[in-house]
Amino acid sequence: MDDQRQRAATWFHELRDRIVAAFEALEDRARGDAAPGRFEVTPTTRANDGGGGIMSVMRGGRVFEKVGVNWSEVHGTLQPAAQKAMAARGVPGIEADPRFWASGISLVAHMQNPHAPAVHMNTRMFWTPGAWWFGGGADLNPCIEYPEDTEHFHRTMQSACDPHDEGYYDRFKAWADEYFFIPHRGRARGVGGIFFDDLNNGDWEPDFAFTRDVGSAFLPAFLPLAEARSRQPFSEDDRDTQLIHRGLYAEYNLVYDRGTKFGLETGHNPDAVLMSLPPLAKWV
Repeated sequence: MDDQRQRAATWFHELRDRIVAAFEALEDRARGDAAPGRFEVTPTTRANDGGGGIMSVMRGGRVFEKVGVNWSEVHGTLQPAAQKAMAARGVPGIEADPRFWASGISLVAHMQNPHAPAVHMNTRMFWTPGAWWFGGGADLNPCIEYPEDTEHFHRTMQSACDPHDEGYYDRFKAWADEYFFIPHRGRARGVGGIFFDDLNNGDWEPDFAFTRDVGSAFLPAFLPLAEARSRQPFSEDDRDTQLIHRGLYAEYNLVYDRGTKFGLETGHNPDAVLMSLPPLAKWV
C-alpha cells in the first residue's frame, strides 16, 4: 500500500500542475488591460502530526477573480471529532487505531465575468489501517445558467464514468445532487455534476484509474465554458446576480461541506482549507 499511496499522491500533484498551467495559459489568451493573472504558491503545513501541501491561489486575473488549486499529502492521528465521524461512516477499526493518510487535489474557481460559471473539483485517496478509498468529483456553479453549458459539463463527466461502469454516472450525478443541496435554502448550490466517496470495489487499480479519469475530464469539461463566457459583456445587474449567488456558495461550504470540516478538524492550514470561499459575496 505504500507504493500505491505514493502513486496516488504523485498523480494528484501532476494534475495540480497541469491545471495551474492551463489556467495561466487561459489568462494569457484573454483580452484585457490588466496583466494576466498568476498563481501565488505557498507551502502549507499541519498544526497536528505530519505532512502538508501546496496552496496555489490566483487573485484579480483577467478571467479568474479568485481561483485556488491545492494539493496535499498528510498523515497522522485523527482528532477525536474526526475519529468519531469516521467511525459513524463505518470505517473499520478506526476507534482502535486512528492513524490515517490522505492525499488529493482540491480546486474552486470564482470568475470575473458573471456569465462564466464558478466550478469545484476534488479527487482524493484516504487510507487508514483498516480501509482505503477514493472520493471526489466536479460540479458546476453558474450564476447565470446556460443549458448548453450544463449539458457540456455533464456530458464530459459522463464520458469519464461510462468506460468504468455504465451505472456510475447516474449514481454519482444523483449523489452530487443530494450532496450539494442547501437545506436551509431549499435549493441546489449549482447545476451539479458528479460526486463519489468511499469508493473501494476491492481492487485498487481500477478504482485509481477511474479517479484519474475524473480528474483528467475536468479541463475539457470546464475550460471551453470559461474561455467563451469570459468574453461576453455584462451589466451591473449581472454582477449583482453573481454576488448574491456567491452567498450560496459561502453558506454551503461553511455549514455543510464535509471536506471543510475535516480539514479544520485535522489541523490543516485554515487559509488552504477556506480558499474555496469567494473573494466577494452579497446577501439581500
